[in-house]
Amino acid sequence: MTPDMWYAVIILVAAIILFVTEWIRVDLVAVGVMVALTLTGLLTTKEAVAGFSNTAVITITALFVVGGAVMHTGLASLIGQRILAIAGTSEVRLIVVVMVAVSLISGFISDTGTVAMLLPAIISLAYSAKVSPSKLLIPLSFGSLLGGAMTLIGTPPNLIISDTLQEAGLKPFSFFAYTPVGILLLIAGIIFMALIGRKLLPDYKPQKNLQHVDTPDDLVAHYRLPASLFRLRVRRNSELLGKTIAETTLRDKFNINVLEILRPPTPRQVVRLGQQQIILQSTKELEQITPAQETVIQLDDILIVQGNYADIQLAAGSRNLGIQPAHPTDGKLLITDEVGMAEILLPPRSRLAGKTIVDTSFGRVYKLTVLGIQKPNESSPFNLKNTVLEFGDSLLVLGTWRDILALKDNQRDFIVLGQPEAMLGPKNRKKAPIALLILVGMLVAMAIPNSPVSVTTASLLAALLAVLTGCLSVDEAYGAINWKSVVLIAGMIPMATALNNVGLVNIVAEGLSHSLGAFGPLALMAGLFIVTSLFTQVISNTATTVLIAPLALSAARQLGVQPYAFLMTVAIAASMAFASPVASPANTLVLGAGQYRFKDYLKIGAPMLAIMLLITMIFVPLLWHF
Repeated sequence: MTPDMWYAVIILVAAIILFVTEWIRVDLVAVGVMVALTLTGLLTTKEAVAGFSNTAVITITALFVVGGAVMHTGLASLIGQRILAIAGTSEVRLIVVVMVAVSLISGFISDTGTVAMLLPAIISLAYSAKVSPSKLLIPLSFGSLLGGAMTLIGTPPNLIISDTLQEAGLKPFSFFAYTPVGILLLIAGIIFMALIGRKLLPDYKPQKNLQHVDTPDDLVAHYRLPASLFRLRVRRNSELLGKTIAETTLRDKFNINVLEILRPPTPRQVVRLGQQQIILQSTKELEQITPAQETVIQLDDILIVQGNYADIQLAAGSRNLGIQPAHPTDGKLLITDEVGMAEILLPPRSRLAGKTIVDTSFGRVYKLTVLGIQKPNESSPFNLKNTVLEFGDSLLVLGTWRDILALKDNQRDFIVLGQPEAMLGPKNRKKAPIALLILVGMLVAMAIPNSPVSVTTASLLAALLAVLTGCLSVDEAYGAINWKSVVLIAGMIPMATALNNVGLVNIVAEGLSHSLGAFGPLALMAGLFIVTSLFTQVISNTATTVLIAPLALSAARQLGVQPYAFLMTVAIAASMAFASPVASPANTLVLGAGQYRFKDYLKIGAPMLAIMLLITMIFVPLLWHF
């Protein structure tokens, strides 16, 4: 082997080790691969960054935006709910319906996004049917992986395989080229899971604290918020008129939190009839406003506030406000599509321990309002201003869903209880029909034989229309893109280029052709399936496909046969990430919720892989002749 070959092997092995151990984030590993290939002279700078202009990478990026539009408008949730409505309570029927539902959606949307969307609904479905969630969540994950294998855009490996064919001057796979064998794999997977797999699935009884996820109504009652909620009406001579929330100093001086504002659509009018004054007030519904620090107080605003009654009396007297009792529904007004509440727990190493809420500048740092504090084994209410926080304390916080979910990234200081993301509803429900039209139009453009519009162009156009029509904002579009996956794919494509340039792809392909190829193309197909599926269990399926696809193409040429069956085999095997919880983000998503262990995936995933290998070996050569 030449020195360049050794450099390429060392870089590849180092990348695989880092992928498996996750000592460094996979996207950083991919960037490191690009830099290493440039520094060693294996690739020019232009070749090293070429992955970012690759059509497959651009298509995948655009599809993330389209998928984000489908999620933001609630279209995906609506489709999922309609399908799951027929699930019933039979365990076998539940497994079948769940796998069919998730596969249909993940054929057109990211399998990870599909699982994340359906996860809360499946857990709720399990409880209502009196079935352990562990009986349904692996079928949910596996169904999404099988669904992704059914269309060109279902999973990144399919796009990479099609792009590999196109770059080799061959006809790429069409949109539904994956569908015939994909349907067979799905049917086999469902039959296996319904008849055999469900007996292998663990029946973990949910832990006591996981049996019930508190709703906002539960949290309001648990923290006794009704007793500390009041309404303050802003009178004509109130000192608060024209001031912003920050300028009112209600929190600093009176320890009062303004949680919501109810505002008349038009100011009241006073009409004199002789000696009498008649107040004309609009009968239209009050406008609900989520207050920010810069929100200006207006006449007749009704402030829904939280605090001690004595403090509220003092504030009302000094600021000329009218005190009204809170309505029974005021707690529900605090939950909208933009704003909500959640319960957070302080872990042992939390930096908030030993400090008060004031000491931590909680509102300024985390942009959330603390509504209540609970201590273990104590039920009495605690003063929000003076209570010293300790390990095990739980806080009820109110704020935007974005800020609440941001606490999940700060695991040292907080544990966010329940699933607040499940309460976050779609923002643009009215745009759902538009999102549906865009999605259908994109699919039709991709599926038409010899379409004048390429897959990349169709996906970019759909992403652009999704933003221009308001299905999601520009910021939301950027947020919908899984940049980690994009950088990973773009960073590993140069690795495949380097392996090909130094001649390693041809050497390995010759070795496979002389060894397995001696027993015929079918044996080589089986070898490619096994190698690809094994790699997929420990590193990203996209990285695996980028590395194995050129190898399969070269091996086919060494044997002098058509490469389509070999590349289709690689695409299928890359999606069969059944035997490990880290093989796919979809598997990882259900790991905690189902209380699964590593052995559970291996016990069910290994026989699933064997079945998928058998079906691939039988049907792929029939559909794509050698």
